[in-house]
Amino acid sequence: MTVSPILIAVLFTIINGILGKSVELTFELPDSAVECFYEQIEKNTSAALEYQVITGGQYDVDVKVEGPNKQIIYQQQKMQYDSHQFTAQQTGVYKVCFSNEFSTFSHKLVYMELNVGPEKALPGVGDHATVLTQLETSANDIHLALNQIIDHQTHHRLREAQSRKRAEDLNERVFWWSMGETFAILCVALAQVMILKNFFSDKPTLYSRM
Repeated sequence: MTVSPILIAVLFTIINGILGKSVELTFELPDSAVECFYEQIEKNTSAALEYQVITGGQYDVDVKVEGPNKQIIYQQQKMQYDSHQFTAQQTGVYKVCFSNEFSTFSHKLVYMELNVGPEKALPGVGDHATVLTQLETSANDIHLALNQIIDHQTHHRLREAQSRKRAEDLNERVFWWSMGETFAILCVALAQVMILKNFFSDKPTLYSRM
């Protein structure tokens, strides 16, 4: 099932509104197709893009990041996974495109994460005029540790999904290979029976006819 660009845009907007400037989603990229995502970024704001092909073909995809004036900030071809950080040189809409145009029959499942700007601090911690208390410091440390745990869990889920897909593909290939070997063994056995049957069959000779 192909995810429509409209649905992707809606999910992109909802997640962007909930998490601020952090977007994380998984989408299907059909064969010979291009999917682009757009984000408004202010000048001198840092942004980080991370992506990985989960399933499909050779697990590769073309990626390109363009600025407001069509300048190419990042471009890679047939990449399985990568990450890139950049700082916006001007305010405008930045475009991130994933291309599967080089593939004519294989769909891809792609994971993408786009973080724009610094991460928001805990409420009441960022705007502190005095030294943080021990409780506030512990809460902030827990917050940072939980974010790291979320990142690790995401990467492990992606690796698990990719490994499961590869195992399923390998299992299917082994199944059909076994079916082919079984058919070949049956054909060889049938041929041997027919040959042995011809060896022991009674054939009329010239002397027996006389």
